[in-house]
Amino acid sequence: MAAKRGTKTSMKNMEKELLCPVCQEMYKQPLVLPCTHNVCQACAREVLGQQGYIGHGGDPSSEPTSPASTPSTRSPRLSRRTLPKPDRLDRLLKSGFGTYPGRKRGALHPQVITFPCPACQGDVELGERGLAGLFRNLTLERVVERYRQSVSVGGAILCQLCKPPPLEATKGCTECRATFCNECFKLFHPWGTQKAQHEPTLPTLSFRPKGLMCPDHKEEVTHYCKTCQRLVCQLCRVRRTHSGHKITPVLSAYQALKDKLTKSLTYILGNQDTVQTQICELEETVRHTEVSGQQAKEEVSQLVRGLGAVLEEKRASLLQAIEECQQERLARLSAQIQEHRSLLDGSGLVGYAQEVLKETDQPCFVQAAKQLHNRIARATEALQTFRPAASSSFRHCQLDVGREMKLLTELNFLRVPEAPVIDTQRTFAYDQIFLCWRLPPHSPPAWHYTIEFRRTDVPAQPGPTRWQRREEVRGTSALLENPDTGSVYVLRVRGCNKAGYGEYSEDVHLHTPPAPVLHFFLDGRWGTSRERLAISKDQRAVRSVPGLPLLLAAERLLTGCHLSVDVVWAMWL
Repeated sequence: MAAKRGTKTSMKNMEKELLCPVCQEMYKQPLVLPCTHNVCQACAREVLGQQGYIGHGGDPSSEPTSPASTPSTRSPRLSRRTLPKPDRLDRLLKSGFGTYPGRKRGALHPQVITFPCPACQGDVELGERGLAGLFRNLTLERVVERYRQSVSVGGAILCQLCKPPPLEATKGCTECRATFCNECFKLFHPWGTQKAQHEPTLPTLSFRPKGLMCPDHKEEVTHYCKTCQRLVCQLCRVRRTHSGHKITPVLSAYQALKDKLTKSLTYILGNQDTVQTQICELEETVRHTEVSGQQAKEEVSQLVRGLGAVLEEKRASLLQAIEECQQERLARLSAQIQEHRSLLDGSGLVGYAQEVLKETDQPCFVQAAKQLHNRIARATEALQTFRPAASSSFRHCQLDVGREMKLLTELNFLRVPEAPVIDTQRTFAYDQIFLCWRLPPHSPPAWHYTIEFRRTDVPAQPGPTRWQRREEVRGTSALLENPDTGSVYVLRVRGCNKAGYGEYSEDVHLHTPPAPVLHFFLDGRWGTSRERLAISKDQRAVRSVPGLPLLLAAERLLTGCHLSVDVVWAMWL
């Protein structure tokens, strides 16, 4: 009972593997697409019809028409009516339908039919035959049928030929592809006819052919083409399409694939604890993802609010500056208006001037008119050279926010640095390894770098490859001390910033010298014609005085084994 309960539970858990990705129901006559995904035959025809392909949905199995092919078929008379086959238009197109006079039928370009696979989200080429060139997945049909029987999906199987209400089916016919009750089976298989020789089977919802047939030649498949990864029949084997391909008997392919599948399944079943551990780790990662995502949202919201606060503060200061400028101009214009009003007839200044002119006492007139004349002269000059005391334009208060708008438009999440590029011209290995790199031109900046290196000339140990690592390297160069002599090192670099670590650079292989490098310095006190030689400050390089390089005896250019002190002579022309 426990084993039966466990089998039923596994069958229930398997339901999602038996659902068509198009209709989300259990597979009915599934077809195997070239991308190895499955889809119901009816769903595939509907999808091709929506894509505009007509006449390319032929039945891959080429099975006889069922008496119950349509719901309206309820009697032997109606069952004799043959429906037009959907591949008739396909045959007309292949026979040259639509060609113009003078053009050969074979010159018609075959139409390449593509099917949008809902599983892999890609367009799959079906060839010019469309669905008629696909195999039917009989194994999947058997699994679906066993699943239905184990979990009792859909209840009892009803007769497809009874008048409503239909009776429970008791027999099935593979040749007719229908289920019958006892009376309908006798009615559709009358004695003395060819149908009477049909062998009854148990009622089922899916009728399959006796064997997998080649969709091209309607022959039983007997071989497997490893090159095309497709089952083929004897006729396919001798055709030009598979000439030169690796073809094996289907028994060999069956055994090899079954062994691989069994081995993989055994490994999975034997590592259930590892699977459960990884599931727990993934669930923990999901929880951390939810928390980290919420924190990231809060940080972005806080930063955007900070930008809004800065903009609001800047807006207030700019409006205050405009307000002060406006008040100053209004005050100046108001003073100018008052000054001009004083020049009107009957105003205070003009009236006072008229009264002063009436004065006859000359000393008193001179005393009073002197100040008045200055005021009248300024008013006269202002009247002759009239100009508003302030401009009404505020063009100087316009803002150019093009650069800021561009920056805000380009505002995006910080990206990790791109993979660094190793500078092979400046990277070398002697008694030390000097590694130099740079970031690509448009790469985000890196705060620091991580260098990983390892030897490749040592025996590989089981498990993942182990790298030696140097963390938080500042700058774009590093010096690795004391490498092993006569070894091959592989090195790589990656950058890091606030967004995380970027991709590794391409591996660079460096060979260290077979023996320690001899360190020496050049001595300018020895040799002939010393006045024609110029030795560098570090005493590692020498050049002739006119500029012709004669000897570059630098430590970084020397390789090999030096067992004794060498005498270096500088020769020149």
